[in-house]
Amino acid sequence: MIVFRDPSEVPADFGPTVVAIGKFDGVHAGHRAVLDRARQDAAELGARTVAVTFDRNPLSILRPDRCPENVVGVERKLELLAGTGVDATLVLTFDEQLAAREAEDFVRSILVESLHVVAVLVGRDFRFGHRGAGTPALLQELGAANGFAVDIVEDVFLEGSDRRVSSTWVRELLAEGDVSLAAEVLGRRPSVRGEVVHGLKRGRELGFPTANLPSTLDALVPADGIYAGWLVDHTSGLRHPAAVSVGTNPTFDDVPERQVEAHVIDESGLDLYGHDVTVEFTHRLRGMTAFTGIEALKESIAADVVQARALLLQDTAR
Repeated sequence: MIVFRDPSEVPADFGPTVVAIGKFDGVHAGHRAVLDRARQDAAELGARTVAVTFDRNPLSILRPDRCPENVVGVERKLELLAGTGVDATLVLTFDEQLAAREAEDFVRSILVESLHVVAVLVGRDFRFGHRGAGTPALLQELGAANGFAVDIVEDVFLEGSDRRVSSTWVRELLAEGDVSLAAEVLGRRPSVRGEVVHGLKRGRELGFPTANLPSTLDALVPADGIYAGWLVDHTSGLRHPAAVSVGTNPTFDDVPERQVEAHVIDESGLDLYGHDVTVEFTHRLRGMTAFTGIEALKESIAADVVQARALLLQDTAR
């Protein structure tokens, strides 16, 4: 996938294009429906598929007091967009200048002149341009005047649910630790990626060594607690079942920041320091607990590992 960081980077002969526009925070199942439709339209029209998105949530400029935490960072978003099969992504810098741009200018300069668009896909709640004056209806009018079609993609609902798929729902589920339902809404397992760093080595002392991730990660971390999941080692190419801890370790009360630690199940002697890894969350086992003694903590961790192993084996057998 080609990444453009500014409309000026788009080659003059790039196009024609079918464009999907959105924040694409999390690249969830609803976003994937829009992008899948865009790819289908592009194949029929002999065009390239382009996702147009932003380097931050527009609310961080327009209404900072109402801006939620991102589900994923920009680089992870680009990685996920690449996985959908789009040909290119244009990442627009959302600043005061872009916020002040009139809807008509946005369409003319970015969609028509830079991307040579032949079709645009947006969700029904899409807004663009100064003060959000650009609606899907206005986009259709501008499309008719500038020679491109506009396809408004309806909301996506999980089977058996009357709530539409959204980044807000993903945030709520992760805040509750419901990683199983979050996986359905996302269309993939919730995960975080980072380089394994040195910790206090307390897990090793307890007999359950862990791979510690840095405090700053590329995606929203689920609620404090213990999870079953997978550790994907991008450095070695191996994938390991894991029991994962998220939190500040209240038994010892000496970890100042929330931490993601993954204990690789049924492996010994692994040296993961410095490895680039992804930790995927599949099941929440329990909340975070402060134990009264080391033995009680060790017994609980051993039970967590047994439960995580069993759940992951069940998943693999399906």
